[in-house]
Amino acid sequence: MKENIKAVLTLTIITLTAGILLGYVYEVTKQPIAAKTLETKLNSYKTVFPDAAGFAESDKVDYAAAAAVLNDNGYDKESVDECLAAVDAGNSVLGYVMTVTTSEGYGGDITVSMGVRNDGTLNGIEILSISETAGLGMKADTDDFKGRFSNKKVAQFNYTKSGATAEYEIDALSGATITTNAMVNAVNAGLSYAKSLNE
Repeated sequence: MKENIKAVLTLTIITLTAGILLGYVYEVTKQPIAAKTLETKLNSYKTVFPDAAGFAESDKVDYAAAAAVLNDNGYDKESVDECLAAVDAGNSVLGYVMTVTTSEGYGGDITVSMGVRNDGTLNGIEILSISETAGLGMKADTDDFKGRFSNKKVAQFNYTKSGATAEYEIDALSGATITTNAMVNAVNAGLSYAKSLNE
């Protein structure tokens, strides 16, 4: 009986110690991880809107309205996580940068940042988070693939397996149609919300 009590006490002490240590490690690393995440996001915004002097909150942005716009346009698996106005040195709005997440990826959620000008031109996209299949879906995170979306003024993109012949067509990644579809839907969701902001 004494041995059982001793074993339970030992196990309890080990569990409590491990819990305290994990809590301490979490607290120590929480701020650096948040700072790195913010830095990555801001760098991606500068990449997709290089001529912006800065990024600011906009009273036009309403996340409940964003969800409704996406849903109305058939993008119920996408969400606008953040949207900021891209402003010039005089604080005039040039367009918007936004973070969009889609749950349609083969390996899970894909999060992209994108910059859209007031006239609807998509400056470009950057991927913030992706976990697709190596050598297939992960090709979405290459400059070649991301460049297919750059400097295009279209209402929405479609992907094709037979070679893009129009401005709105994106060549599908070989062996990664699901990833291509997810990327196209994420970008189209962002375009639909940007359009609603400019109407």
